[in-house]
Amino acid sequence: MSTALETPRTLVGLARGEVQVGLTASMERELRQQSFDLAAALFGAPDADKAHLPDAANALIVQSLVLDFAARRLPGPGCEVLEEELRFLDDPAAGDSVIVTGTVTARPTEDTATIGIEVRCQRGPLAEGTVTTRLPERPVALTPEARPDIILHRHRHLERLMARSAEAPPLAAAVAWPCDRDSVLGAVEAMRRGALRPILVGPRATIEAAAAGAGASLEGAEIVEAEDPHGAAAAAVRLCLEGRAEALMKGSLHTDELMAAVVAREGGLRGTRRISHVFAMDVPSYPKPLFVTDAAINIAPDLATKADIIQNAVDMLRALGVDTPKVAILSAVETVNPKIPGTMDAAMLCKMADRGQITGAVLDGPLAFDNAISRAAAAVKKIVSPVAGEADILVVPDLEAGNMLAKQLSYLAGADSAGIVLGARVPVILTSRADSVTSRLASVALAQLLAEARRQERMSP
Repeated sequence: MSTALETPRTLVGLARGEVQVGLTASMERELRQQSFDLAAALFGAPDADKAHLPDAANALIVQSLVLDFAARRLPGPGCEVLEEELRFLDDPAAGDSVIVTGTVTARPTEDTATIGIEVRCQRGPLAEGTVTTRLPERPVALTPEARPDIILHRHRHLERLMARSAEAPPLAAAVAWPCDRDSVLGAVEAMRRGALRPILVGPRATIEAAAAGAGASLEGAEIVEAEDPHGAAAAAVRLCLEGRAEALMKGSLHTDELMAAVVAREGGLRGTRRISHVFAMDVPSYPKPLFVTDAAINIAPDLATKADIIQNAVDMLRALGVDTPKVAILSAVETVNPKIPGTMDAAMLCKMADRGQITGAVLDGPLAFDNAISRAAAAVKKIVSPVAGEADILVVPDLEAGNMLAKQLSYLAGADSAGIVLGARVPVILTSRADSVTSRLASVALAQLLAEARRQERMSP
């Protein structure tokens, strides 16, 4: 006796003539944290992993499983739920493997069916009851494109980053040219939260007007006069060299104006390695933070520069508490091909890591993007690697690829991001003029944690 057929391509429901008393089907689902986040959002509850959800929210999660069972399995697409009676026996939890079982117990009329429902997880029963549905006259097919997706954007990784930074002391930062609403508001909001002690470098009147337009108070912020963006960048760098500031923060000037002052041979902030940029990406569909480098500074890095780019990012993640970061060196393919220079660089970088020229991480490459972030994709291509599907750091072949990747993650995948420049004497908070205040705050938090790690390293015997 058939039940609703589910294939990767389509779902086909049962018609009236196919549903008989005694017909049974089951469906298994793993409860993900996103379900609890959605319930919390609908009920205005606190973060689902920080506070117990209201009973009604837990009931909604279980009820949604029952409705999904009716819509997809028994009777399947085309049915209409007329009545639902459930008795809730236990609260669900993220990670539960839930089995919904239904059995047709009655056919009250020609076009209706009553289905007995049991919902269980590994701990025991969650709910039991009945669902009465109206059945379609003929089978109904539901194609994949007709099924809506719900994507819940919760940027947990950046939230946790900012929560960790709250334990560190405020960061003294020279903010170069904060002359528009978002740049001054990001600095002031970070100050209000106790994360930043900003030194605003630029024309006082313009900065005060931008703050007033944003409804922000500058009380507690120091202002250093500068007439133009070039002068503001040079003055901000000077504050870092003098030790008055522990970090440099970009305001509303262009990136090249700021970085020209950073890399200047006289009076700049050059360190022993090449300077590089890292995007800390919070991608809702990826289980951990994803770091993309270099997407903003080095246009076409050679092998030695790529080694510095990797080491800069690895050292940052280790300072953030990741003992052995997993580094995926990206290319278009996962095999070494002399016609694709990036694959040759990837192979040599991995060998450099084997020889101790790059330390503190596990490297693999070349890896295509899908193999770097998806275990399933790596398994299909029979790639055996501790990095494939588990990458912490994505190393791109050049700036164009990295910039496109980061922006695609932001605008198509709903990622939020923080930006930081590494390899200089101090962290450089490099945000985009299009960045939200949240992104600016996350970038401040990242610099704050790096500065604190440097303090601790200097204090170590």
